[in-house]
Amino acid sequence: MSGFAEVSFKGTRKAYYGYAGVELLPGQHVIVEADRGEDLGEVTATGVIAERKCSSASDGCATPAPEKKIVRVANTDEITGLETLRTDEVRVRSETRALVAKHKLKMKVTEAEWQFDRNKLIVYFTAEKRVDFRELVRDLAHTFRARIELKQIGVRDEAALIGGVGRCGRELCSSTWLPELKPVSLQLAKDQRLSLNPSQISGCCGRLMCCLMYEHRTYVEARRRFPREGKTIHTIQGEELVVHIDIWRDTVSLRGNDGERRSLTLEELKAEVGQRQKDPS
Repeated sequence: MSGFAEVSFKGTRKAYYGYAGVELLPGQHVIVEADRGEDLGEVTATGVIAERKCSSASDGCATPAPEKKIVRVANTDEITGLETLRTDEVRVRSETRALVAKHKLKMKVTEAEWQFDRNKLIVYFTAEKRVDFRELVRDLAHTFRARIELKQIGVRDEAALIGGVGRCGRELCSSTWLPELKPVSLQLAKDQRLSLNPSQISGCCGRLMCCLMYEHRTYVEARRRFPREGKTIHTIQGEELVVHIDIWRDTVSLRGNDGERRSLTLEELKAEVGQRQKDPS
């Protein structure tokens, strides 16, 4: 068997690999080629699905022939060894934070990740400004005897790595199933007539909640059926101003030139407008 596979690692990190001579299924742990060594990850997609996810990725994924390959399916001892590495990363985070404090750097260490063969250590951090961490890298390399990669991430990525519970009472989408973190604009909340109070529409990360995107298209498409608020239309009662629409009750509120307000369903409004067009007088 040969093909194309998506492999996920700690947090939201994932990469794409070619493979040959092995049959792969989602959920399997595999040993893959890595920088100057090998890493261990979990297969999350194969074949056409993996290729599509790769081509739509924002990090410039190359198809159909990725440079790195899957070496083999991981055995039980290797999977157990990965769990040991994850446990050791708690110590790594603690010692790294101590070194950051020693160098008086304005950065927050979020997470650490060992490459499976311990040849490389990735340290994830957040910072408001650019940080000169050259001295820190030297100390980290000396302390952990590995090649060090310091990777600055945003607060959304930090939430995805750490995890947590959202306002809905469920685990964060970004740390469980959301495949890619995309920017969320305030316009999404405005289109859905939500409160613009930051405390009401922000997630654990302090940014606008990712779930604002889920129903946005439904709201936009629903509003297209209605006349625009502020528009003057001609009904059987004359010129009237659209002052409010309710997509849930399927109603439109109108105000006439005399200041009188009335509410009618969208179908009733369409009937009145159609009747006025047939009988302008």
